[in-house]
Amino acid sequence: MKYGLLGEHLTHSFSAEIHRKLGRYSYELREISPEALPEFLTRRDFCGLNITIPYKETVIPYLDEITPRAASIGAVNTIVNRDGRLCGDNTDYGGMQLLVERMGLSLAGKRVLIAGTGGTSKTALALCHALGAGEVYRLSRSGREDAISYDAAREAHADADILFNTTPSGMFPKSDAAPVDLADFPALTGVVDVIYNPLTTRLVRQARARGIPAENGLYMLVAQAVLAAEQFTGADFGAETVERIYASLTFEKRSIVLIGMPGSGKSTLGEILARRLNRPLLDTDAEVVARAGAPVTEIFARQGEAAFRALETETVRALGERGGAVIATGGGVPLRPENVDALRANGTLVFLDRALETLLPTDDRPLANSAEKIRALYTQRRPIYQAAADVTVEVSGTPEETAERILSALSAGE
Repeated sequence: MKYGLLGEHLTHSFSAEIHRKLGRYSYELREISPEALPEFLTRRDFCGLNITIPYKETVIPYLDEITPRAASIGAVNTIVNRDGRLCGDNTDYGGMQLLVERMGLSLAGKRVLIAGTGGTSKTALALCHALGAGEVYRLSRSGREDAISYDAAREAHADADILFNTTPSGMFPKSDAAPVDLADFPALTGVVDVIYNPLTTRLVRQARARGIPAENGLYMLVAQAVLAAEQFTGADFGAETVERIYASLTFEKRSIVLIGMPGSGKSTLGEILARRLNRPLLDTDAEVVARAGAPVTEIFARQGEAAFRALETETVRALGERGGAVIATGGGVPLRPENVDALRANGTLVFLDRALETLLPTDDRPLANSAEKIRALYTQRRPIYQAAADVTVEVSGTPEETAERILSALSAGE
């Protein structure tokens, strides 16, 4: 290959899509075992590489030269083959700095905790020192490698200001994990999580729920890729390229999750949006029916609402891990906070706000098969939909007109 990403497990990677958007060269994902790494690097049959877990430190002995920044950090994520000489650099540093600046996060004089001791933690450590952080501690389970244990951090540094997560904790497919419990660090004023899949990790969701500014690692990923591409090609892509690719990738990867009353048009609008955007349409009710092997009315009649809701939550958790889809939800999905949380991992929740007088009862909806039931549900659920929604769109006019309003609202949000 000429250009690509080198790592051990790359099924979660977005890197090929980012470099494809630059349009200058082909870019491959190359999974390689630790045993095969030396022969691959010695052969030097490539023009440029990005390096990811677990090789950011392992590759260094195979390089002919290394930039002062990468040397001081002790980790390399970009290699350029210059006439047979392998030159290593660390563009993660620049990407992380651009993310911190974009967040408006000041590290000067702050007490910072960095979860992890791998190559990316070393990048974060160097950046924190460069930006004037007061005290910086790396955390590990063992407390080795110049780090302190998580227990020690809870006991001695509960007043920490900033948290960086550089571990894989919370990364797909183990998206329910988080490196720390934010309740143990009540003074935090910023959280940076380098994970980008899912788009909004559990750690970031917990931080935002507490009112703490927090971002995931997608912007950093795009920025470091553009910086690496400048070394690959000698071109100057500019900051606007980072913003363009980040906005494009975020829109493509984030699911559109439609929430609202039974009969508000979620299925109809979902079909229109899926067709226009060339995305898969996922329907929580249809998925529940497929799992149960029975229609919703039968599940309610035979097992009761509680059994249906449990199966619905299991289904929502699975669909929440999907990105780049349109998800039409059952009317009761947002009633459980855990459902909303699961859908926020990779989705933007759009509340379809349809007027009560236009909602019609149907026999296939056990909780909305009469005007009286709809009225009661509307009174109970509308505030819950409003609280869960990232975007609220009025349902009026033709379905196509409402779909256009949804897309305009989502575009404005990006």
